[in-house]
Amino acid sequence: MNQYLNESNFMMVEEGFTTRDLLENLLVELCQVSDQQAFFVADLGDVVKKHLHFLKALPRVKPYFPVKCNGSEGVIRLLAELGTGFACTNKAEIARVQSIGVPAEKIFYSSPCKQVAHIKYAASHGVQLMTFDNEVELSKVARSHPRARMLLGIAADSSPSAHPSMTFGATLKSCQHLLETAKEQAVEVVGISFHLGSCGLEPQAFAQSVAAAQMAFEMGTELGYRMHLLDIGGGIPSTEDTRAQFEEIAAVINSTLDLYFPDGCGVEIIARPGRYYVNSAFTFAASITAMEEGPTEQPGSDGRAEARQVTGHWCILIPCGCSIFFLQKPCPDHPSHSSSLWGPPGHAEDRIADGLELPELQVGDWLIFKDMGAYTIATSPSLGGCPQPQITYAMSRVAW
Repeated sequence: MNQYLNESNFMMVEEGFTTRDLLENLLVELCQVSDQQAFFVADLGDVVKKHLHFLKALPRVKPYFPVKCNGSEGVIRLLAELGTGFACTNKAEIARVQSIGVPAEKIFYSSPCKQVAHIKYAASHGVQLMTFDNEVELSKVARSHPRARMLLGIAADSSPSAHPSMTFGATLKSCQHLLETAKEQAVEVVGISFHLGSCGLEPQAFAQSVAAAQMAFEMGTELGYRMHLLDIGGGIPSTEDTRAQFEEIAAVINSTLDLYFPDGCGVEIIARPGRYYVNSAFTFAASITAMEEGPTEQPGSDGRAEARQVTGHWCILIPCGCSIFFLQKPCPDHPSHSSSLWGPPGHAEDRIADGLELPELQVGDWLIFKDMGAYTIATSPSLGGCPQPQITYAMSRVAW
């Protein structure tokens, strides 16, 4: 044990005790004290299972968890205990993981666009692994962190179907010039990095990116660099993701790596899985604080119908596609209502969802949102003046 996590950091539950059971217990306690504050329940055992599954399915790949995906203390402590690395995008994230004792060699400063002050902070705290994809970024690092170990970020895919998040990365044509410039500025380049986006890894795009990385490796080797590290980024889906099953993606990753970077070639492979680790582990509970009924136009209809605006006490980002359920089964005799969900009063822009068919609800009822672990935990203390929901961490004795 690395002693990043101990039993004081979470609630120990017996095997078979579900998140639903824990939610019901917590809601009973909250109702007794008339507390309607929203909260998360996090099943750390689910994260442990994901980690073990990852190691088994991708034995050559070392995971570096992107802190921006979920920077909650329980998650960071658990993943540190499990031995993962951490991909940080700024000074605050580096400070967060180092505050619990994570060593600098376990941190990858993965942002392609870094503030000089943050580069200097990384240098003064021993964080050496970074990335660059242009001359401006290269010059900043050369001046502010001469001991940095750099990965050249390449564009993941230039096809029309490429994900919109693929906005960073050097083209293969510009790699030679950037590597030569790094050589002139005495910057150590140790490998190549690419990122296929956080919402899905397409097999063809992945194969093209690994092939391009191999060519960039050869360029660096010819210039005298000791190229030994390949970062394949994120885009690995959670096992609940119906668009691409994890096992299928893992098979593509393994076969492609074996083709271009075979085992024994001296290249270390890292990845930045975020959603995969935490999405299904978190469940969010929020109470209804207000309701309003009013007429609304129905598309394709000449009539008008009643719709409800449901206002809840939640101060987080509700991702599209998350499922909502209720602790009490709705009465089948009561009709459902077309409803929209809104955030706290005073946040007029916080319109969460429209056109939801919800059962008969009352002020004080609780809505439960599943699969809420990815990109829902704000890194700042408050969002729009709202306090961040409390997180109750739980783990079974078997997982511990």
